[in-house]
Amino acid sequence: MSDFQKDNVALMCDIGELVGLFDFETGLDAFLAKAVSTVAWHMRAAVCSIYLYQPETQDLVLRANQGLNPDLVGRLRLKIGEGVTGMTLKEMRPICEARATDNPHYKHVPGSREEQFVSFLAVPILRKMNPVGVIAVQDPQWNYFTPNDVQALQVIASQLAGVIENAHLLMKLRGEESGPVPPPAAASDSEFGPGTHCVRGQGASNVVGMGLSTRIGQYLLKDGDGAGCPIGLTEADFDRALAATERQLLELQRRLEDKLHDAASMIFGAHVLMLKDEAFSGEIRAQIRGGKNPWTAILDEVRRYADLFAHSPNPSLREKVLDVEDLGHRLLHNLSAPTLESSGPDYTGQIIIAEELLPSDILKLSAEGAAGLVLLGGGQHSHVAILAKALQIPLVIAADQRLLHLPEKTPILLDAKEGQIIVRPGPEAIQTMQDIIRTLAESERLAGLVKSETRTKDGAEIQLLANLNLVSELDVALRVKARGIGLYRTEFPFIVRSTFPTEEEQYQGYRRVLEKMEGRPVVFRTLDVGGDKALSYFPVDHGNNPFLGLRALRFSLRNPAIFKQQLRALLRAAHGNPQAKVMFPMVASLDEFQAARNLAETCRRELEQEGVPNRMPELGVMIELPSAVMMANELAAEADFLSIGSNDLIQYLLAVDRTNDEVADWFTPWHPAVLRALDWIMRAAEKAGKPASLCGNLGSDPRMLPFLLGIGLRILSMDPMAVPAVQRQIERIDLGAAREQARRMLAMGHAEQVAEFLKTNAPAG
Repeated sequence: MSDFQKDNVALMCDIGELVGLFDFETGLDAFLAKAVSTVAWHMRAAVCSIYLYQPETQDLVLRANQGLNPDLVGRLRLKIGEGVTGMTLKEMRPICEARATDNPHYKHVPGSREEQFVSFLAVPILRKMNPVGVIAVQDPQWNYFTPNDVQALQVIASQLAGVIENAHLLMKLRGEESGPVPPPAAASDSEFGPGTHCVRGQGASNVVGMGLSTRIGQYLLKDGDGAGCPIGLTEADFDRALAATERQLLELQRRLEDKLHDAASMIFGAHVLMLKDEAFSGEIRAQIRGGKNPWTAILDEVRRYADLFAHSPNPSLREKVLDVEDLGHRLLHNLSAPTLESSGPDYTGQIIIAEELLPSDILKLSAEGAAGLVLLGGGQHSHVAILAKALQIPLVIAADQRLLHLPEKTPILLDAKEGQIIVRPGPEAIQTMQDIIRTLAESERLAGLVKSETRTKDGAEIQLLANLNLVSELDVALRVKARGIGLYRTEFPFIVRSTFPTEEEQYQGYRRVLEKMEGRPVVFRTLDVGGDKALSYFPVDHGNNPFLGLRALRFSLRNPAIFKQQLRALLRAAHGNPQAKVMFPMVASLDEFQAARNLAETCRRELEQEGVPNRMPELGVMIELPSAVMMANELAAEADFLSIGSNDLIQYLLAVDRTNDEVADWFTPWHPAVLRALDWIMRAAEKAGKPASLCGNLGSDPRMLPFLLGIGLRILSMDPMAVPAVQRQIERIDLGAAREQARRMLAMGHAEQVAEFLKTNAPAG
């Protein structure tokens, strides 16, 4: 039976829908029973089983099954390493056997009726490398399960992991957890003295902010049982606060969907889930009926949960602390508010200080009006930084723990351009920041003055495109009159979620981008994860050097079920949109490009057979690796277009980690090797008659613009806010002079020589 007949793609979509529709009132077991039925049906497997790991006993318990003796559910237990199923979790890898009995770890379970099922496939269910369980399928046909089945079941396992984790979370909230809760760690006594202090950090967005400090969860750190809380509160007040909180969460969800459709679907899931759980609200209500002030009852419960999760050995549970605190904050706010018509916590004009922020937290705080963010330690910094930049929120990542002990409402200046945090600024510092803000305002004004076309001094047209991460940035690109999107990073909806987005969700997101751009070209880069962009729900061993590990196109080709889902969504979105294009990142060889193209063609044929409208878009190659540079002629002959990823290309050509300050001085775009590589790529594109563009910071560097135009580049893609300045610079460039400058720079053999030449020939203005 073919993989198409098994319908693995439909399986992943159905499981995705199950995850979204999961109702905790019906219970986890009912959900798991539906899951095994769905998996068995789509994979045309005779048996599907789900085992869950019990950390207390360190064994696996069969919790759902289709095809084996139903009496074993809840009774069959396997030790880690026991049988093939137990070995799957012990080694944290899939095990696929053409004949299960051939595996040396095979163990027959008497009374299971499994002796008739020959083929066996088991995949571990993991959450950030923490054991959750095992999902296994069996069939009487020998060698029944294929590599694509393995990949599909891995995707399913990653989706199940999030649901199971949340179910266990609710079990803990219902008081089913065991063991003492460790005491909270003592806070540092180190604090800022009087006067102004400047803290250096890492700027993670190109904007500035001014505001008053607010520590998320600060209210939870205060001692006492509700000292200063409103008096005379009743159970009815609590019920009104509960209802108001639910309304606010739904309203914030709506606001974020309007702003960030491609990332918003699961932002408030944990909040709503906890709020609607009767055990959570019921426990608080029981304390109120026992005579406790509602304020104190909420505070005590939230503290208990926060302490429980904060000191859990499970990192996924530790991430829930902010959700718990945020929900508690909303309930207390609504309990004490004179009216319950407010939208919950209002962070307008406030600088948020936190030890940990997830991508979803950035989205929530943006919706709540935060003026800036300070992050200390932990967190997925790269993801958070991209979001903060897209949302134009100042974010500085710092290590100074004294920031955690600032009194509430301490004045702060936040310069995310330079990575500075100024605590209690004086008049001079405030004036400086105001000057910066005026400069940014001027850039906004210039955006309104940008011309619809960009031409050189001698009239040659140059296309300026935008690099984007989110739908929300489309408005900025349109405001600066970008001619299109030269790089749309499709990975962000994958990063900000706890499970893989479904094919339908991806399709809707891509279609919205194309509709918003109204016929302008849009180049979608396929999934680029790995390196500094990890998926928490799909762990991959990246080795000692993640940038040389399983990332970008290699990840997609290694996981064809995931890749096909995205390709199908892109082909569907391209229907009726001739300007939609797709490019593959980190291509290392002609073989890799052909493999990706062949998989796209397979997806096209499948969609045709299913009667689903689609179109094969132009397929391009990102040139980012030295091997791709050397194969530029062959790649240009095969691909529909080339795109130079300048940031990674420079990094890999010069063996310089662009995120490491220790070697930052060696990250030199004017290095002769970089210049000659760029020229070589352009010659290859010209020879093949294929268009070539350049993405990355290099395209907006005024020193390098004459060289880029001189070697033949006519399409530049960049941060949309760089477009006005680049346009004005290009208008001063004569192509003849640019070609001569490029010729002279290509003849130079020393980076210092090129640097001196650029200094001498620095563009005016």
